[in-house]
Amino acid sequence: MLRGLARMMIQGPGILPGLLRLSLCAGCILLCLAAPPARAEQTASPSVPVLTLDFERLFDNTLWGKRIVADMARDSAALNAENTRIADDLIAEEKSLTDRRSKLTPAAFRTEADAFDERATGIRAAQKAKAQALTQSYEEARQAFLVASGPLIDEVLTRRHAVMVLDRRAIIRGLEAADITEELARLMDARLGSGPAQTQTPPAPGNGGE
Repeated sequence: MLRGLARMMIQGPGILPGLLRLSLCAGCILLCLAAPPARAEQTASPSVPVLTLDFERLFDNTLWGKRIVADMARDSAALNAENTRIADDLIAEEKSLTDRRSKLTPAAFRTEADAFDERATGIRAAQKAKAQALTQSYEEARQAFLVASGPLIDEVLTRRHAVMVLDRRAIIRGLEAADITEELARLMDARLGSGPAQTQTPPAPGNGGE
């Protein structure tokens, strides 16, 4: 049958037209065979010398970043609840002192009022220090996250044959293929998970009346 097909292709008004048809057919076959590698090249990551990274999106979309945010939200809620309870206790104590004022001598009332003011000032300072420590702990956790991402960014740079990574927020226009945020997020989740165990414990609740 192949010989018959070849004969049909060669036969015609002349030998030369038949040979042209045979050449065209062979060319089509070669193009079809070459098509899959061409499609594979189109789906591969293009070589981009400068990559971009959205750190905030990376932080928000990784297991580690989500854990840091959840820890911060939990500790902040606990500190806010503690502050509310302490404030209520101080208000109740101040009201009690005011109600007893008529039963106290001016000197005794002044002594108790000064002691209350000193205690309230100390409590406010202690609670402010707790809030500052919590904020500092959060910033240190973010910095540890950034430092840990460094070697993985280098790995992506090497794999992509790129020379640098820029902050995506500073880029006016650029190829979407240059953005490595999602790729790096997957890599960090696979290699680092939710990050190291929390080493700092939340501040212990204080006693507002002491």
